[in-house]
Amino acid sequence: MTNTFQAFSLALLQGVTEFLPISSSGHLVLLPYIFKWQDQGLAFDVAVHVGTLIAIVIYLRHDLVNIGLGVVRRIATGSGGADSRLGLVIFVATLPALLVGLLIGPSAEAFLRHPIVIAAATLVFALVLMCADLYGAKSKHLSELNLKSALIIGVAQAIAFIPGTSRSGITITAALALGHSRRSAARISFLLSIPIILAAGSYKAIELLIVGSDLDWILFLIGISVAFVSAWIFINLFMRWIEVVGMLPFVIYRILLAALIFVFSAN
Repeated sequence: MTNTFQAFSLALLQGVTEFLPISSSGHLVLLPYIFKWQDQGLAFDVAVHVGTLIAIVIYLRHDLVNIGLGVVRRIATGSGGADSRLGLVIFVATLPALLVGLLIGPSAEAFLRHPIVIAAATLVFALVLMCADLYGAKSKHLSELNLKSALIIGVAQAIAFIPGTSRSGITITAALALGHSRRSAARISFLLSIPIILAAGSYKAIELLIVGSDLDWILFLIGISVAFVSAWIFINLFMRWIEVVGMLPFVIYRILLAALIFVFSAN
């Protein structure tokens, strides 16, 4: 059973870390581990997924409308321009993660949620992010994303099933390594997050319906609202700061987080 304070804390953590390259899974394992909290349950997982999904959809609403209209034009006239091509690119980049999710299943993912695995992934992929940020050309824009690059970024996103990798971190890393600017890499990561969060949330919602449980509406609403507000704030802050601060602060933070997880898992 998750109480109100725990629900608020976990939803806040989910919203803050979901779109930053700092590993939401690392935080969501560390906090309950430190305070000996019980698992928050399926309903709460669905709630925070809904909250973060609403935040990113609202933030990218203009892109999503343009992509949708481009796809409709493509179907109607055979020519949808750059917007429909971007829709195809997002679809292709999403396939590897969906395929891996179907193949490994939740049981395999749960097996990997050992603190040592999470700490190691948090550390290793922090260093990979640092290299991509330091040595990437940072010259390409979102409009230059092609199918080959999308597939590479999609394969990288599939690696995020290893907890601690950070889905946003690994997709931003791949985009930077392919020469995209920091802002372009972040927008690519955000666009790719939508089908993944939608798929994960839908899977958990179906599982919740099958398993069945008493829904605590107060905790459910706390999960949605806190995850939404915190995600919305930090998406905007991240996009304002990214060109100024770069990735180094997030790399340093991840190294410290990995050290903390190693320390607590050793006790």
